[in-house]
Amino acid sequence: MRRALDEARKAAESGEVPVGAVVLDASGEIIGTGHNDRERSADPTGHAEIIAMREAAASLGSWRLAGCTLVVTLEPCTMCAGAAVQARLDRVVYGAADPKAGAVGSLWDVVRDRRLNHRPEVIAEVLADECAAPLIEFFTRRRVG
Repeated sequence: MRRALDEARKAAESGEVPVGAVVLDASGEIIGTGHNDRERSADPTGHAEIIAMREAAASLGSWRLAGCTLVVTLEPCTMCAGAAVQARLDRVVYGAADPKAGAVGSLWDVVRDRRLNHRPEVIAEVLADECAAPLIEFFTRRRVG
């Protein structure tokens, strides 16, 4: 999670919402990293999780990320949760819960929907306060400034 927090800081430094993600292979090696990049890239799919999963898939030479773990500082949205299911990730680990848009248990629970063909394990709220702090600061500055 600390490496994902480093990615979140990179997002904040470039004016993006500070969310960071990493993908670990089965041995625990980082094979993908990402941070939010929607503003710079003008890409609506430029979420940290998507970027990290793309990099991991390129590293493995396969879209199937079986055996891998996604670690992200903020609970994934519906798009990212759906991508985690489609990528066949074994596990999703997230930091701060997102009661307004979270799709891994808060608002929706896409990854554990029994109607889907794959359901990753979920480990929630790892270093939650530490992961929430940059987001709170970012949005506080936005409202004030």
